[in-house]
Amino acid sequence: MAGRVEAPHSNRRDLSNLRKLSTYLWEYRGRVLIALGCLMISKLAIVAVPLVLKRIVNTLDQDNTTAGDQVLLVGLGLVAAYGLLRLTSSLFKEFRDSLFARVRYRAMHKLSTQVLTHLHNLSLSFHLERRTGSISKDLSRGTNSLSSIVNLLVFNIVPTAAEFLLVAGILLGGYGWQYTLVVFVTVTLYIGFTLLFSGWRMQFRHEMNRLDSLANGRAVDSLLNYETVKYFNNEQREVSLYEEHMRGWGDAGVRSQVTMSTLNFGQAALVAIGVTIIMMLAVRDVTTHVITLGDIVLINALMLQLFVPLNVLGVVYRGLQYALADMDLVLKLLEQAPEIQDKPNAVNLTIEQARIEFRDVEFAYLPERPILKGISFSVEPGSKVAVVGPSGAGKSTLSRLLFRFYDVNKGGVLIDGVDVRDCTQASLRAVLGVVPQDTVMFNESIRYNLAYANADATDERVADAARRANLEAFIADLPEGYDTVVGERGLKLSGGEKQRMAIARVVVKDPPIIIFDEATSSLDTRSEQAILEGMNAVARRATSLVIAHRLSTVVDADQILVLDQGLIVERGTHEELLAAAGLYADLWQLQLGGEESENQV
Repeated sequence: MAGRVEAPHSNRRDLSNLRKLSTYLWEYRGRVLIALGCLMISKLAIVAVPLVLKRIVNTLDQDNTTAGDQVLLVGLGLVAAYGLLRLTSSLFKEFRDSLFARVRYRAMHKLSTQVLTHLHNLSLSFHLERRTGSISKDLSRGTNSLSSIVNLLVFNIVPTAAEFLLVAGILLGGYGWQYTLVVFVTVTLYIGFTLLFSGWRMQFRHEMNRLDSLANGRAVDSLLNYETVKYFNNEQREVSLYEEHMRGWGDAGVRSQVTMSTLNFGQAALVAIGVTIIMMLAVRDVTTHVITLGDIVLINALMLQLFVPLNVLGVVYRGLQYALADMDLVLKLLEQAPEIQDKPNAVNLTIEQARIEFRDVEFAYLPERPILKGISFSVEPGSKVAVVGPSGAGKSTLSRLLFRFYDVNKGGVLIDGVDVRDCTQASLRAVLGVVPQDTVMFNESIRYNLAYANADATDERVADAARRANLEAFIADLPEGYDTVVGERGLKLSGGEKQRMAIARVVVKDPPIIIFDEATSSLDTRSEQAILEGMNAVARRATSLVIAHRLSTVVDADQILVLDQGLIVERGTHEELLAAAGLYADLWQLQLGGEESENQV
């Protein structure tokens, strides 16, 4: 019962998707129309072949020995015409394919580029929940399905429909309604059976797609977390979970194949019955001299030309359904609107002072769990303000709101008096730099990763940034220097090296505002001191917001904010907060004791 309810919706969805896909072809409508013209010429030539074949048979069947030379000449001329028609059909078919190749590949190029752009435009919340492997698989299938849909529609369904109309016209005009009726009834039953049966069995294809994406996502996820898998000795667990999805995928594939074989037999049976009835009518009319022997050859050739592609039409329709199912995943992705969007009248942010202000900010990732509860503070131009507090207090959320990865629920985040919601995201992020807690690198060279912050950066600027981030000696010791590839996500680098890379990357960008988001939380004390030198060198040139776990990194801050359970509970300089003997002083004593233990070890 559920299948009956979903089918109309699915059909409407497919029609809607086809309309959307047509926009990718409209850009090359001139080339499409010429290709369709070549298609019609090719079909006219191929349908004319049986007509010439009829004339050849009737000419050679004449019982007139005195006109043998004349019959020979006519027959040879007709055979030449027969060959020329086949050559014409083949030539214009190849013209059609060549003309349409650019349309097809440009459409794939445009769609894949649009999807990647859209993925980058989607909000951080989407990317925190996505599975990279599943998205990658859906994108690959969706892009390839566009090519399949174009090929199936333009090169199979439209030509078959055109050929059917031509054949039906010849039969109706030359042989009466009985032949045409049999063809119409056979084709109608064939199409109806194919649509109904294929629609029912598509559930197995959808299930295969779902399990394939899950399996691929599981595999990629386990490889991205390779070290974690090894730490907990869970290789077999990951393989078992992958195998479970693949087993379900295989079972769905078997059901898909069995139902496809049933469909193929039903289609073949309908075609066989239709052709048999047509030939019985033709034999009857030949024996009663209503039609000639050439006519029966013509009818047989027409039936072969019609039902051979019609038999393939079942495969074509299934392929179209599969392609539409794959495409639906991509189009649904494109329909997903980014949570964070520029206002229609958004302005480009220009920095004059680089002053940051959080004004009565309230924010929650989930309504039932508030993170920030009326936060207010400012970072004056050129100053260094630190935010500290226990884990889960909401410190890193401040950075995400400043970059506008999320919008505040209440209040406002302002830069030089401009609410970040009123300016374009591109201009906002152009003036911000960040040294994150978890520095992720591209699987490219050190030079590429450092210059990523500024596409116009020269080698001299990159080298200067490396020097200021205390990277110069490390890079000099590498055999390939700046051309050293850092591995996927920078796995070939240590934590301290990646952090120094992050600092150098910010130096290359040279923004007026820099956020240090727990940039030393995962480092030992010795590495921390090296990183601090680079951080302080960079911070002196910009307005700095330092989100810190280790209090020793922020003792020189102009102001320290102590965040606890979404509220600023203390604020002041390091000395003032120690004198207040509050939460900051408690955290300082705890960390001081931990560092002494670390030094003793």
